[in-house]
Amino acid sequence: MREVKIKCVLQVFGGIDQLPEDVKDLMQEAIRARKKAYAPYSNFQVGAAILLDNGEVIIGSNQENASYPSGLCAERTAVYYAGAKYPNIKILKMAITAASSKGTTLEPIPPCGACRQAIAEYEVKQNQPIEIYFMGESGKVARSNSLSNLLPLVFDKSVL
Repeated sequence: MREVKIKCVLQVFGGIDQLPEDVKDLMQEAIRARKKAYAPYSNFQVGAAILLDNGEVIIGSNQENASYPSGLCAERTAVYYAGAKYPNIKILKMAITAASSKGTTLEPIPPCGACRQAIAEYEVKQNQPIEIYFMGESGKVARSNSLSNLLPLVFDKSVL
C-alpha cells in the first residue's frame, strides 16, 4: 500500500477590486446574474458568468423548484447554455458569486459537486483548463487555474 496526497492550490484575492480587469468585468456579470436568481426555497442566490474563446459572455443563475431535484444551479445553467449555443467554442474562464438572504457571505463559495462534474465534462471535452473564480456576496475571491484542481479524481469518458 502507498499513500497518495492530493493537493488543491488556490490563489485568493482580497476582493473584486484586486482582480484583473477582464475577470472583474466577468465577476460583475456574475453578480448581475445572481440578482436574477429564482431561489424562494433556499434563499441562496448564485450567479455565474462564462467567458468563451469567441469573446461571448454567457450568464446563468440558479433556478429552484418546489420539487427540489428539478432546480438547476447557476454554473450548470451557464455551462449547458454555452454548450447548446456554441457547441465547439472553448470556455476560458468562469466567475461565480453566491449570496444568502439569511446573512452576508464573505468567504469564497465554490461550485457544488454536481456543478464540478458538469464543468469537468467541458474541460475534458475541450482539452484545456477552465479558470474558475468564486466568491461570496463580497469579500475574498478565490481562483483555481483548472476545474481538475477542485475535482482532482475526475470521472470522465476515459473510464467508460
